[in-house]
Amino acid sequence: MDVRWLDDRERTARVRFAAVMELLPGVLDSQLRRDAELTHFDYFVLAMLSEAPERTRRMTHPAAQTNATLPRLSHVVRRLEERGLIERFPCPDDARATNARLTDAGWDKVRATAPGHVATVREHVIDALTEEQLDQLAEITAAVPGKLDPEGRVAADPQA
Repeated sequence: MDVRWLDDRERTARVRFAAVMELLPGVLDSQLRRDAELTHFDYFVLAMLSEAPERTRRMTHPAAQTNATLPRLSHVVRRLEERGLIERFPCPDDARATNARLTDAGWDKVRATAPGHVATVREHVIDALTEEQLDQLAEITAAVPGKLDPEGRVAADPQA
């Protein structure tokens, strides 16, 4: 096997990227657990539902968006349902599918949680970058998912 080893520049980029991948989830999770008693994954599911028409999505959509298995997502949704933040019901268009809807309490939770979450993202990511670096980060994070997920199962576009 002919290996194209990383040069110093490539190795530096890879190590720094790995550090971000290791450190950022813990920072986001800590803030959300402390301030909202949610994990980052919980919040992501609630936020996705909050942005959907009628705050409702078929369960397969958040599973694809988060790269989660349906059993994992179902477990998280069950916990959020027990807290009164989400309700599940049969999909009216497909009896085999289940929809998840954000309840009014879930909507209130997202609205109360979002400012602290955004402040944390801003403090630890956005404000660390210049305007030019922010544009570069957007370009980089648009390019890499195409290699990791060529079928586009996990949408990296916030408008999707």
